[in-house]
Amino acid sequence: MKEVRFDDEHRRRHFEFFRNMSHPHFNLCSRVEITNLLPALKRKRLRFTPAIVYCIARTANEIPAFRQRIRGAKVVEHELAHPSFTVLTEASDVFSFCTVHYQDSYPVFARAALDRIEAMQKQPSMDDDEGRDDYLYLSAIPWVSFTSLQHAMHYNPTDSVPRITWGKFYEEGGKTWMPLSVQAHHALVDGRHMGQYFEKIQLLLSNPDIFL
Repeated sequence: MKEVRFDDEHRRRHFEFFRNMSHPHFNLCSRVEITNLLPALKRKRLRFTPAIVYCIARTANEIPAFRQRIRGAKVVEHELAHPSFTVLTEASDVFSFCTVHYQDSYPVFARAALDRIEAMQKQPSMDDDEGRDDYLYLSAIPWVSFTSLQHAMHYNPTDSVPRITWGKFYEEGGKTWMPLSVQAHHALVDGRHMGQYFEKIQLLLSNPDIFL
């Protein structure tokens, strides 16, 4: 982890402008194509959730702004951000958090994710480690092909952890599409970063042999 200093005066003013807003997060919802991903997973007998969590987390980690967090008047940048995603449970009709340490190797990550999913389904948890902000908060709404989304969250003290949600996929024009919502703190993440995020994740989803 390192401290980030904005030496560019305009960038510093941009940071302060959005940091002091009462509602500083912005959310972009779009659809991504998963036409190639689904048959690739089926051929290899792999599950969808670890794959999409990996793609979401890998993309976020490739863009420094998604690894940056606000701590008071300072900004820090983590070496890695780790996905904490929602899973359905056997113990209740509401979800559990499921945190997995991000690793570049998909097979290693997927094994760890499946182990954690199984554990959290049986013994659900709503707790994150106190003081940690190197998370990516992920969730799934597999019942709805949504076109917009708003998250519940605290704004004080500052919460600058990105929130990313995927929804029910659907067929259109001979292709398979999935809604994807990306929310981030505007003092750290700008529209250009959002554009990079969607471009990068689409590259992974269209070319699953890159990571499978």
